[in-house]
Amino acid sequence: MDTTIVIYGSSTGTCEAIAEKIASKLGCKALNVQDLTADIVAANKNLILGTSTWGAGEMQDDWYDGLKMLQAADLSGKTIALFGCGDCSTYSDTFVGGMGELYNGIKDSGAKFVGSVETDGYTFDDSEAVINGKFVGLPLDDINEDDKTDTRIEAWLAALPLI
Repeated sequence: MDTTIVIYGSSTGTCEAIAEKIASKLGCKALNVQDLTADIVAANKNLILGTSTWGAGEMQDDWYDGLKMLQAADLSGKTIALFGCGDCSTYSDTFVGGMGELYNGIKDSGAKFVGSVETDGYTFDDSEAVINGKFVGLPLDDINEDDKTDTRIEAWLAALPLI
């Protein structure tokens, strides 16, 4: 069994680049959600899932099929960490909403979710990804706050209890 894999959905390349950065730091593979299979899900204990946000806070298009696959899989005993890309300036009312949609789709899967992030230090109006006062994963705005991306990734990874 592999240990950790980073799975991403990216339309413009921003989320893909962040997924590759996270995977590189963890010494694991990054995989486009289009290439996700049930065998890959079964073979990894830790799933780090990333999506960009589109429209009125939706996850990246390729994630809809990926989410169905995750919902059909046995995720009990797995650890899941989420990251989301968004625009806190232009879309401050749906900031990283795609990450929230992904979380809501698998929150009752039996998996253990790790990596929630305090909202302090983020400027936004609303987000479906905020539950009980925290983001369900790592929110990133690599457009308006690219100077904070590396620091946020480092701090988040240092706090992740992955096995």
